[in-house]
Amino acid sequence: MTAKDYPIDPIMLLSVLNTHLRDYFASLDILCEEVGLNKQEVIDKLAAIDYHYDPKLNQFI
Repeated sequence: MTAKDYPIDPIMLLSVLNTHLRDYFASLDILCEEVGLNKQEVIDKLAAIDYHYDPKLNQFI
């Protein structure tokens, strides 16, 4: 997947990101770097629906 393939809808984005973090990437930094996502935009978009990245769990919670 590339950045353009990730959903725009925050709920769908949350689901896809958490799945990818769980199954394929050791951190949000690595995921964003590999697929070309802007990390701060992802954080801001999910914060708007009250989800925040937990690096210890490597998930948005």
